[in-house]
Amino acid sequence: MSAKRRTEKLPNRMIGYSEAFKSFIPDRWADDDLPEPAPLPASVYTPARRAALAARFPHDRLVIPAGGFKVRSNDCDYRYRAHSGFAHLTGLGAQAEPDTVLVIESGSATLFFHGRAARTDPEFYSSARYGEMWVGARPTAAYMEALTGLAVADSADLNAALAAPLAHPKGKLRVVPDVDPKVEATVTALRGPDSQADKDLDTRLSELRLTKDAYEADQLRAACAATKVGFDAIIADIPEAVRRGRGERWVEGIFGLHARHQGNAVGYDTIAAAGEHACTLHWIDNDGDLREGDLLLVDAGVEMDSLYTADITRTLPVSGKFTNAQAQVYEAVLAAQDAGIQAAKPGAEFLDIHRAATRVIAEHLADWGILPVSVEAALAEDGGQFRRWMVHGTSHHLGLDVHDCAQARNKHYRGGKLKAGMVITVEPGLYFKSTDLMVPEPLRGIGVRIEDDIMITEDGCEILSAQFPRELPDVEAWMSTMWDGKPPN
Repeated sequence: MSAKRRTEKLPNRMIGYSEAFKSFIPDRWADDDLPEPAPLPASVYTPARRAALAARFPHDRLVIPAGGFKVRSNDCDYRYRAHSGFAHLTGLGAQAEPDTVLVIESGSATLFFHGRAARTDPEFYSSARYGEMWVGARPTAAYMEALTGLAVADSADLNAALAAPLAHPKGKLRVVPDVDPKVEATVTALRGPDSQADKDLDTRLSELRLTKDAYEADQLRAACAATKVGFDAIIADIPEAVRRGRGERWVEGIFGLHARHQGNAVGYDTIAAAGEHACTLHWIDNDGDLREGDLLLVDAGVEMDSLYTADITRTLPVSGKFTNAQAQVYEAVLAAQDAGIQAAKPGAEFLDIHRAATRVIAEHLADWGILPVSVEAALAEDGGQFRRWMVHGTSHHLGLDVHDCAQARNKHYRGGKLKAGMVITVEPGLYFKSTDLMVPEPLRGIGVRIEDDIMITEDGCEILSAQFPRELPDVEAWMSTMWDGKPPN
């Protein structure tokens, strides 16, 4: 290799470019500028979101990165997804470009963006990250301005903008932590470490999403509807999943196909847990068989192009009919979910849903002779014996993240009260491991969870996922309909 090629430091898989190629490649390209887009539907709502954040930090310069690619292995990256706080403030979901940064200060907001390179620029053909020959034509600054309603600047000017004097003498420079290491390092170099300032910004971004506006509510309804399409497809293909073996993977793949077709992706790793695997709460290996007589627990959600996701769980009999033991457990979980949903109303404590659902769980466990203490003792703060069979909570916030608003302060989340516009899950379950000798033998190996997405309204709640059957006979009828009335062979 020549000295020149050594200095290019190209990856082993790439070939250098000759001078003849460099002079030839820019010639004779038709103009294919993207037409000016319609504004994003979310752009009607994003100014109010940004204003609410700025009001919390009126003197500060706030740096909200979208984040960059994350390496999966060697030079292969995971599919890109923007940081949820960035998506919320800009409206950019699947349209977000890696390494973009939003800066808010003194009531104004600017999007720093790596725009489209001219075809005379070596980036056009040589950059695997940004080059049009590699990743397609990137939008221009004008395109992004029309799309978002934001002022757009070149990302090359970001560092100078961050280093400029703050508009207010008491102002702070804050950056969302753990999103973009380069941007975070630049901020730290300019102002010194200030983890509390950054944590406060991160916390406020989460709390800003605790209540959803009308656009967000519609996106979550759409995510539930898209997820129903995926569940319908799963049920229709259960016979094939049984026949092929390793049916959990088949179920996962079927749902993933429809998640990509209906939206952007799955909102989280799909749980397709058959038989004993349903007793493992976060079973995502999905490498087991589907067998006649077993239950299949599917916990899955479609993430829309806006990045809002559903989170639905249904427990389905592989044969289309619940056995008596399976029905016994299913009906107990359904009664617990009904109690949780009834408790979901404005002014109630967030934990009231969990309290209502787990009381029903404990009562059933006591009736079956499984609970070793009284119901009241088990539900007491120093009890909790029922959690052997339902160790998880009943609810979490839902939105851009499947576990949304995770950085919010406890007093606004778990210790807070429900307000109209909040979207949460209600998902009780019972999980009887086959090795649990405290459980009657007919119930061992049965795991059931039922999960729906609900929005708190002014006078109660709306079940956003109401199109999913919940009652036991309705679930069996749903499966029969998808199989044209014929059970799998």
